[in-house]
Amino acid sequence: MADYWYERLSVQDSSFLVFEDPHTHMHVGGVAILEAGPLATPDGGIDIDRMRTYIASRLPWIPRYRQRLAFVPFVNYPVWVDDDHFNLKYHVRHTSLPRPGGARQLRHLAGRILSQQLDRGKPLWEAWIVEGLEGGGFAFITKAHHCMVDGIASVDLVSVLMSPDPSTTSELTEPWRPRPAPTPWQLLRDDLLSRTRVPADLVRGLRAVVEDLQHTRDLVTEQVGAALELVRSAARLPSATPLNRPIGPHRRFDWLTLDLSDVKDVKNRLGGTVNDVVLATVAGAVRRYLLASGVDVRGLDYRTVVPVSVRAPAEHGAMGNRVSAWLASLPIDEDDPVRRLARVHAITADLKASKQALGTEALIKLGEWAGYGLMTLGVRLAARLHPFNLIVTNVPGPQVPLYMLGAKLLEGYPCVPLFESQTLGVALFSYVGKLCWGFNADWDQLQNLHDFVEATAASFHELHAAALRERTSVGDVTPSPQRRRRTARDGPRRTPHRTTRKTRTAAHP
Repeated sequence: MADYWYERLSVQDSSFLVFEDPHTHMHVGGVAILEAGPLATPDGGIDIDRMRTYIASRLPWIPRYRQRLAFVPFVNYPVWVDDDHFNLKYHVRHTSLPRPGGARQLRHLAGRILSQQLDRGKPLWEAWIVEGLEGGGFAFITKAHHCMVDGIASVDLVSVLMSPDPSTTSELTEPWRPRPAPTPWQLLRDDLLSRTRVPADLVRGLRAVVEDLQHTRDLVTEQVGAALELVRSAARLPSATPLNRPIGPHRRFDWLTLDLSDVKDVKNRLGGTVNDVVLATVAGAVRRYLLASGVDVRGLDYRTVVPVSVRAPAEHGAMGNRVSAWLASLPIDEDDPVRRLARVHAITADLKASKQALGTEALIKLGEWAGYGLMTLGVRLAARLHPFNLIVTNVPGPQVPLYMLGAKLLEGYPCVPLFESQTLGVALFSYVGKLCWGFNADWDQLQNLHDFVEATAASFHELHAAALRERTSVGDVTPSPQRRRRTARDGPRRTPHRTTRKTRTAAHP
C-alpha cells in the first residue's frame, strides 16, 4: 500500500485549468452581506480571530480547501495533494472600506478582488472579511477555482459555513495532519502503471456491455444523439455583439435584488418556470442594452449557456463539478414581454425534450476516454470558437435565514467567470424571498455595467406589469381581453412559439 496520498482531477474539473489564462480567471465566488451581530468589536470592526477560528473548525467538511495542485511529469495531468504549508491567514483576509462604506465602494472592491487570479501553488480559494459598511454590517467576499466547485457545490459550501442556527460557538476539531504527497517520479510511475491497466479495464467494460446489451444500446444511442445535437448547435457560431469582445484581466461587479414572490407571480400568471422568467428577463435586458447601443437586434442569434446540475442528491457536499449545460438562443428580437416569455418557455421545453444536457455528459465521458492531451486540445479549440454570447446560471438557495457565528446573512450575490470574448456573466441566487443577481463584467469593455443592471430591472418590471394584465398561460398565448387591440402602426403580428409542455428546470420549479 502506498505511503502517500493524491487524487486525480476529473477531465471536467481539469478543463477549467486549461480554459484559464491571464485574462480569463476561472474562479467562482460572490459577495455576501451580513449583520455584524455578535462578531462586532467595541471599535466598530469585526472579530477576525473568531472568524478564522470558526472557518478552521469547518474545514474538515470541505477537505479540498486544504489541498493544492501537483502535476504528473511530462503529461502534466493535475492531481490534488494535501498542502503541508497550509496557512489559514493567507486565505482568510481582513480589510475595511473607508467608513461609512456604501454599496458603490463595496462593488468596486469586489471587482478588484475578482480581478486577481488565484495562486496555483496554494489551495485555490480566498475569503475576504470586509468591515466598515454603512449600517455596521460586513461583507464576506469569496472566490474558489472552478476546478474545485461548481454552482451547486458552492451552495453546499454556504451550508457548511452558515447555519439556520444562530449559534455563536465554534466546534472543537482535531489538529489537521496533511498526508504525505507523492514525489514527481511516484506520480509518473503510477500514471504509467494505470496505462497498462487500460486493456483489462476495456475487457471488463465490454463484458458488461454484452451482459446488458439492449439497455446499453439504448443508452448509447440516446447519449450519442444528444451529443451530436449539442455539437451541431455549437458549430453554428452566434452573432457578434458589443457584449462579445476580447477581454482583459480587470473586472467590474454589480448586483440587483428582486422579490422572489414577484418572479413567482409572473410564473403563476403566465406559466413556465422561474428559470424561464429569469431567461426572459435577461433576453429583455440584452435587447434594451443593444438597442440603446445602436445595434439592430433583428435576426441576431444571441446564444446563452444555461448550466444544468447533474449532481445526484447523494453527491451534495462533494467537491468538484457535476454540471452539464443547455445552449439556448434568446429571443432578443421580440418586443412583447409576454410573447418573449412564451418563446423562452418553448425553447427550454424543446431543450429538455432533446436531452441536450445528456449530450454534454456524453462529451465529458468521451474526454475521459480520449485522455488529457486530446481534452486539452478540444478545450482550447472551444475557447477560440466561443460558441455562445453569455452564461446565465441560476442557483436555488435556502428560504430560511442563515447565520455565521450568530451574524445573520442578509443577501448573497454570486459571480460566474468570464470566458474568452465574453464581456458579461450573470449569476443568480435565491434566498429568503429574494432573487439576488450578480453581474461580472470586463472593466474596459463594459464600462457602463450599471446600465445593463438597470436594463435588467426594467425588463423584469415590464414583464411583471404585463403579467398583472394577463391571465394567459405561455402554453396558450392567445391575448386576453385586457390586451389593447393592435393597429396598423404596430406592424404585423409575430407568430409565437406554441407549446403545452410543462417542464422543470435545473434550478427552480
